[in-house]
Amino acid sequence: MTYQPPAPSALSAMLDTVKFDASGLIAAIAQQHDTGEVLMIAWMTRKALQETLETGRVCYFSRSRKKLWRKGETSGQIQYLTEARLDCDADAVLLLVNQIGVACHTGRRSCFYRAFRPEGLVELMKPEIDPNALYGKKA
Repeated sequence: MTYQPPAPSALSAMLDTVKFDASGLIAAIAQQHDTGEVLMIAWMTRKALQETLETGRVCYFSRSRKKLWRKGETSGQIQYLTEARLDCDADAVLLLVNQIGVACHTGRRSCFYRAFRPEGLVELMKPEIDPNALYGKKA
């Protein structure tokens, strides 16, 4: 499925429907479009959501850095949008993406790599890549 951006007039109306929180953010869940694997959750501002919908390359808002963050800009682990969906309350978005590489900063495919089990937290997957290699840090 190839992503097709909305017309500018439609985009503006769609963005006006979104209910951003008091900080101007909306939760964004990234899911692999063809497998259904939940990859990560992050935050978007109106500008980040607009850029994502216009370009088809996923852009988030980094709360720690207080700026837009284009997934993969430092790691090369890019997310391409195939479809975006708004939930029933208009306060969360689901991004169906084509994830290139790993989604998690820990080097794992998914940020949801631990499960709550009777014996405690269980690690479901190991890193696929050294996180230091992702971000050019020296070990």
